Amino acid sequence: MPRLVGINHVALEVGSVEDALEFYGRIFELELRGRAGRMAFIDMGDQFIALAEGRTQPADRARHFGLVVDDKEATRQALIDAGVELQPGRGLDFLDPWGNNIQVVDYRDIQFTKAPAVLRGMGLDGLDKSDQALEELRDKGLSGAGG
Repeated sequence: MPRLVGINHVALEVGSVEDALEFYGRIFELELRGRAGRMAFIDMGDQFIALAEGRTQPADRARHFGLVVDDKEATRQALIDAGVELQPGRGLDFLDPWGNNIQVVDYRDIQFTKAPAVLRGMGLDGLDKSDQALEELRDKGLSGAGG
């Protein structure tokens, strides 16, 4: 049987691609990979987020995705500075203006690992894993993974 290897991209439905680029650009440093029709693609090294114009469903509650950042606390401050309401709980979760539920996690604290060449290319080659994340990787036999 085939094995799951990772996620190439996530597509978010938004009301307006232009408004979404402006919203996310107030919070994150964005690099636009490209545009096609009613879509825009935001680069994340070897992955990307697709913004698709035309959200019609209600706001997400339990359904969410985890967005990995290089600095969770800087993200928290950027969200506050942008006037974004943070969701209650122990994590860093927020809803974008179109109801996409986003959970922010710090690269250092999770098993997800970018290859060293990708981190270098993104200017993040000094971004190291926490001891707990390294232990989780060792427990799975993945301790040689980057970062």
